[in-house]
Amino acid sequence: MLERLIQGLFGSKSEADLKELLPILHTIKAHESWALNLSRDDVINQTETWRAEIRDGRALDDILPHAFAVAREAARRVLGERPYDVQMLGAIVLHQGKIMEMKTGEGKTLSSVAAAYLNSLTGGGLHVITVNDYLAERDAGWMGPVFEYLGVSVGYIVSEMDNEARKAAYSRDSTYGTHNEF
Repeated sequence: MLERLIQGLFGSKSEADLKELLPILHTIKAHESWALNLSRDDVINQTETWRAEIRDGRALDDILPHAFAVAREAARRVLGERPYDVQMLGAIVLHQGKIMEMKTGEGKTLSSVAAAYLNSLTGGGLHVITVNDYLAERDAGWMGPVFEYLGVSVGYIVSEMDNEARKAAYSRDSTYGTHNEF
């Protein structure tokens, strides 16, 4: 009963989390027209500019709204799929190092692209962990063209790979694989 009273007065944890995320989403949406007007060369150049800025100490959170707007636009251009707002909220949550939960078919794979793109800009190599080899290969192949459009290289590792192939996959900006393989 006390818990319900507190939720009634202050709202739930989910509501508080959403209140924190919505301003970020609105800022991303405000940059969509800017991203829409970028050419492919502009996108590649912007990626390189952000990489240099990050090397010089700029925080990923400073770049997030623009980078997420560009990633959203790249998905629209390459896949014909513009990530929904809820998918962008999921990407923000992933970037924050938290867990997002979405049902089958709600777009987890597409949702992860913006967060993976932003975090790949650090140059340290990014791992996208999937539950099985099939999804690692499928998701890298499916989202790979979006990453390539953004100027980010993608690879994947699966259990049957030899060390040479693994080394090549790990040299990419972003690598898909299972927890066991990593």
